[in-house]
Formats: sequence, structure tokens, C-alpha cells
Amino acid sequence: MQLIKDISEEKLRGGFYTPAPIVRFILRWAKNGNSSYELLEPSCGDGAFLKEIKDTQFKYKSITALELIKKEAEKASLINLPNTEVINDDFFSFSNTTKNKYDLIIGNPPYIRYQYFDKKQREETIKIFSRAGIKYSKLMNAWTGFVVSSTLMIKEKGKLAFVLPAEILQVGYAKQIRRFLSNNFNKISIVSFRKLIFPSAQQEIVLILCEKNGTSERLIEHIELDDREPLDNIDVINLKYPKKRMNTFSDKWTLYFLNQNEIDFVESIAKKYNIYKIGNYAKVEVGMTTGCNDFFTVSERVVQQYDLFPYSEPMVGRSVQVISNIFTRNDWIMNIEKGAKAFFLKFPEKKNLLNKALDYIKKGEQEKANEFYKCRIRKEWQIVPSAWVSDALFIRRNDIYPRLIMNKANAYTTDTMHRVTLRKDNLLGHNVNINIDSFVASYYNSLSFAFAEICGRSHGGGVLELMPKEVENILLPYDERNASLLSSIDNMLRSGKTIDEIIAYTDNIILRKNVGLTKEEILIANGIWKKMLNRRKGRSTNQLMSMI
Repeated sequence: MQLIKDISEEKLRGGFYTPAPIVRFILRWAKNGNSSYELLEPSCGDGAFLKEIKDTQFKYKSITALELIKKEAEKASLINLPNTEVINDDFFSFSNTTKNKYDLIIGNPPYIRYQYFDKKQREETIKIFSRAGIKYSKLMNAWTGFVVSSTLMIKEKGKLAFVLPAEILQVGYAKQIRRFLSNNFNKISIVSFRKLIFPSAQQEIVLILCEKNGTSERLIEHIELDDREPLDNIDVINLKYPKKRMNTFSDKWTLYFLNQNEIDFVESIAKKYNIYKIGNYAKVEVGMTTGCNDFFTVSERVVQQYDLFPYSEPMVGRSVQVISNIFTRNDWIMNIEKGAKAFFLKFPEKKNLLNKALDYIKKGEQEKANEFYKCRIRKEWQIVPSAWVSDALFIRRNDIYPRLIMNKANAYTTDTMHRVTLRKDNLLGHNVNINIDSFVASYYNSLSFAFAEICGRSHGGGVLELMPKEVENILLPYDERNASLLSSIDNMLRSGKTIDEIIAYTDNIILRKNVGLTKEEILIANGIWKKMLNRRKGRSTNQLMSMI
């Protein structure tokens, strides 16, 4: 982790200034023939929006602009717009004390992590979230405070337009923000870009355009462009009339990449065919957090060298070590023969260790493995807690499709995979004796893959990541008859069949024959999966990272 003293002032401010095409577009969207706006810009920087307002002779009644960095506020003041006040102050403090409301709030708020806030900023941020009735989390980024406080400052018929990190669409900590916006605005438009707008920051951004109009409607729209240049050609009138119904319970706004017919399908299919989620059949938990994988996961050579066989357990820690939907004892042996780290060291208390094992412990201490945080907080650092074997495994980060794997080798795994354990309790409202073969086989279909894309989140390189709760939300058309498919899927994967070939086979049995979906519905499910997959993989050249 970088210390605050090592971070540049630009990064601490989150200061990556807004390109002119984006500024022009936001002002065109906001204009709508109104010349009496009371306008607020909560983080004006050196005045990109103010310059464009002056250059385009944008009509307004008054402008209030805030900027935390003094020298930037001074630059913005030099633009010298009439009826404009540039305030050198912290916006969070300002928003908690002012009673003013605004017709239009626009800007590009800073993207700064919570740990870089000073004490005063943290206190003011917590006040903002408290006023909004939102639970504050230390995972929150500065931009969330700007969105929430600005929403509270919008008039009953007003507009908000921000340049925000694309994480607003999908990350868990922004779920409350998405619902807050959905509940406070009648219309929301999302503009996303296939290319990076801020290459130096490696931050994917979106434009969020929100409007209150005093009605009960809740509509949302999404458009995606290659880069910022086509913004000048967009007819903003079309954005004033979004067509998709806003779903205030939806966990992720990536759902709105779909058309309304596809959204209706996603929202209705489970109830229509009585299909439950993975979480109704199994509990999904992270793999072991060893604290130091290099010490606790080893090859056979290390096991032999230190006579560690009494403490060695089967281990699978990388997706490349699993070639199918079943991880067998033979697969594990093949990994051993390849020199993979195929063993997990499950140590007892030191007093019960043999001499050579103690030598290995001493070697780890010499290499400071015991000083890693998760190790040093244990009573005895070499004893990994929560070390147990699950019925199945779910790979956390995936390429073409996420894999659910039967753990026939009874292997341990690290947090690169999730542990999936069949439920003994009943969450279905009726008795179901869950069969592991049926459970794993039932996952390999277009509907489950489509929901995996919807529930998960995409990262740089086109990687799809799912956390345990997200895996549990995937629809699973479970049927005991699907058990007969498990070996067929296994054979097809091992023989090199493509996932498209496998899904074409399984969809016909799992979805068509056993659940009763129509051919048209199966095509919709497959189309949703492919659309979300292609969008994700199409962005793989954008190596995206979170900012500080």
C-alpha cells in the first residue's frame, strides 16, 4: 500500500481533468432551452466546465464552483464569469452546512480511496451518508460522497451530470448508490466508452446523466461509444427519453446493457419456471486464506525434501490445473507429475511436529513468512484456520465462462477459488435431497452462464470475477435427471469440444426438456450470455486498474 506522503498531489485530489468533448456533451444535454439555472460545480479543478460555459455562452442565472486545491481554485477564478463564485473549500463541509438547492449540478468528482481522507473529510462524509439514510463503508471512494451530497442538493425539478468511474455500474460497495440514484431521479442515462478516456489513470469512466421531473416514472437508458469523439454527434434529445424501465432492486446497472425484451426475460424467467439460485442449493465461501501461499502450498519435491507427507493434503490452487468440470484424483496426480504446487501443508501445533517439519517451519521464519499479516495474528502462525474441503469449487476469476467443478479429489483450495458446499438445510420451501452430480451438471447451460455475466463484474483484460454472494445469485435449473449429463460434459471438455458445442447439447436437455423453456427463450438466454461476454472480452485491450 502506498503511504499518503508518497502520493502525488494530483492523485490525492483525484485530479484527471475532463476532456472538452465530454464537457461540451454534458452542457448540451443540460441546456434544454433553460437560461435561469442556478448551477453548482462541486470540484471545478482549473475550470474546464467554466471555460466551456464561457466559450459556448451557456445561459445561466448563477454559478457556484468549489475546489479544494488553492492554486486550481485561483486558475478557475481567472476565467471571470459573471455571477460566478469560486470557493476554495472542501465540498463535503460545504454541502453539510449550506441550505442552497440547485437546478443543475455538473462535474468530474475526484476518485480517492477512503484511507487517503483526513479525519475531517471522513467525519463530513459520514454526515452526508447519514443524511441520505445510507450506511457508510470504508470501501467507499470519494466520488460516492459527491454523488450522494449532490443528489440531496438538487431541486425538485433538476439535473445532475457526473463523470464517474465505471465501477458505479457493478461493484458491491456502490450498490446503495445505484439504488439511491434510482429512487431519487426519474430518468437516468448512462454513456460508456470502449476505449480509455483517461489513459494515464488507467480508469474506465462513464457519464451518468440524471433528471428529476416531478413525475412517478422511472426510466433508464445506456449507450456505448468507441471513445469520446462521437459525443459531438449524439442527438441529446434522444437521451431525454430513455425507454427502459428502471428496476430499483437490480444489484448491477450492467443489466441495462441489455434491451428491454432481454431485461424482461431476466426479471421473469425464474418465477415463470420456478428456477432457484445456486445459493438455495449450496453455500459459497472463499477458499483458504493461508497468509503466505508460497509457504503453505508446495510441490512434491518440497514435501520429500522436508518429509512433510504427514501434513500434506491434496491441493488445487490455479484454474489451469483444472481441465474439466470434475477434478479427479488422477487430475491431481497429473499436476504432481508436472511439478505443480499440488500440496497444502496442514500443520498441527509445533509441539507435535517432526524434526524435518520443524526445519521447514524455521526456514519459513527465516524468510519472514510468519510476519505476513494473516500469519502473525494467529496463535501459532503455521496453523491455517478454516482449512476444510468442499463438495465443489467455483473459479473466482474467469475468461470465457466461469467454471463450477465437482471436487472428486477432495482437494483443498486457496482464495483463487471459492468453496461450494451443498446445503443440509432447506431453503427451497420443500424437501430436496441435493445430488452433487446433478448440481454441477445443471450449471452448464446458457441461462446460468447469462446470469453469471449479469451477477459478476468485469475487470481489465476482459476477466469476469464473481464473489461468493454473486455466485449464489446465479440461476441454477437444478434437476436430478441432469446427473446423467455430468460425465458427458466431462468427456466433451477433456476432448477439446468448445463451450458452444457443449452448451448446444446441454441446453436442449437442461433447459428445453427438463425445465420446459421454449426454443425462443433458450435463444434469448444464449444471446444475453454472448452479448455480455462479447462486451467484456471486447474491452480486453483496456488494461484497467483501480485508482488510489
